[in-house]
Amino acid sequence: MLFFVANAYPKLFAPAAALFLAPSVLNGPNAGLFTATAVLMVAVAVALAVSFVVARRLPAVPLMTAVLVLVFGGLTLYLQNATFIKMKPTVLYAGFGTALIGGLAMNKLILPIIFDHALALSERGWRLLTLRWGSFFFLLAFLNEIVWRSQSNDVWVAFKFPGIFVLICLFSIAQMPLIGRHKLPDAEAASAPDHF
Repeated sequence: MLFFVANAYPKLFAPAAALFLAPSVLNGPNAGLFTATAVLMVAVAVALAVSFVVARRLPAVPLMTAVLVLVFGGLTLYLQNATFIKMKPTVLYAGFGTALIGGLAMNKLILPIIFDHALALSERGWRLLTLRWGSFFFLLAFLNEIVWRSQSNDVWVAFKFPGIFVLICLFSIAQMPLIGRHKLPDAEAASAPDHF
């Protein structure tokens, strides 16, 4: 959300962004996107620090996201090239898709680990859900490539948020019937295999 707001209203963040960005960057044609990138990098670092203080550990998915944001954001700002931050979602979603489908191919289910005991599904349920989520992440990577290569910065940012957020919510809701069909009863859930 901060990325979206900072792109739309870069002047709001200009005093803080001026600490990190050159004046030419803050006033150029990509000022909104560069300001939004700087804001995103700071926000991700703060969120990760808060998560560590509260939970005393760094969850894998937010950590991977933060690393990609910092690397691709850093390249974007250092080289003053918006392509890097636009490619970050493609790399992130393709990475998630590869991890899920690759794990499935090697008979290692990663999705139950990510859900961290929030769901207890049958083995078939986990496999189907993993296949669906992996395929969905590849679709998001493909859509990101189409949008950033063919649309303006503002359209791409709107696709990134709220667009992708809405797509993920709708996809999650669409998985509820599958989860309902393969949810284990409480008695079976207690003795279900741990996927760690």
